[in-house]
Amino acid sequence: MKQVQYSGFELDHFDSAINFRHYQLSLFKKYLNDDFLEVGAGKGGLAIVYKELLRNITLIEPDKILFKILKKKIKDKNVSIENKSIKNIKKKFNTIIYFDVLEHIKNDLFEVKTASKKLNSGGYLIFSVPAHQIFYSDFDKSVGHFKRYNQKDFRVISEKCGLKIEKILYYDSIGFLLLIINKIFSLGSGNLKLKISLWNFLIPISRIIDFLTFYKFGKSLICVFKKKR
Repeated sequence: MKQVQYSGFELDHFDSAINFRHYQLSLFKKYLNDDFLEVGAGKGGLAIVYKELLRNITLIEPDKILFKILKKKIKDKNVSIENKSIKNIKKKFNTIIYFDVLEHIKNDLFEVKTASKKLNSGGYLIFSVPAHQIFYSDFDKSVGHFKRYNQKDFRVISEKCGLKIEKILYYDSIGFLLLIINKIFSLGSGNLKLKISLWNFLIPISRIIDFLTFYKFGKSLICVFKKKR
């Protein structure tokens, strides 16, 4: 798996968006089970949120620099941290998550097929990805995103991989509106720290709007697959 990550500073900014991280967790919390794997854990922005909920956690990070940071940051007897890609993992899991990772992988279909083989029967494979290709930007390209996704993309993946879609929705409506403003006024990716701080501050409003609009639009998309028994 060739995976391009955010720079250290960019990851720090996104990982500091704790309102967003807790919102993400609320959307997939019911699908988290012990014997759990996160692929492309980065600097552990999500791991610090869910590691208190689970046992037998494995975090894999193929980037050597991020792996070393992750090892120093996460000190927990229930967490195994490995400098590997999914293809090099031998055991199987009840839940596997890819958060803001799949968009970095050119052959995403092959990656999903590989991950599904590492999943126990009845297990969950969870993805969160940037949504709407129309908003693909120079920033996406600069941080190694090959594409942005819509629900149709995951329905195609579901058919080709033999996985059942358990849950699929858009989320973060405020982020979606900020994307529109950014595109209309060509604001670029300058002042990233300030933009992320503002966006994170507004996440509680996003949660309300998302609920009231039945998760029909948003900056990001979550898909939960279930492996058929």
